[in-house]
Amino acid sequence: MYSWIWRHLPGPLFLRVIEAVVLVLAVVALLMFVVFPWAEPLLPFNNVTTE
Repeated sequence: MYSWIWRHLPGPLFLRVIEAVVLVLAVVALLMFVVFPWAEPLLPFNNVTTE
């Protein structure tokens, strides 16, 4: 999968590296600001009980 993405990025090597970093940052931002806040109420980590 990563090699497919790398082959389809346009430009020379330095531009591909910059584009790859931007893609990684975009995925991280999407996860942090959209996916994780949506999934947090569905996870049972707040229901911690000790006996």
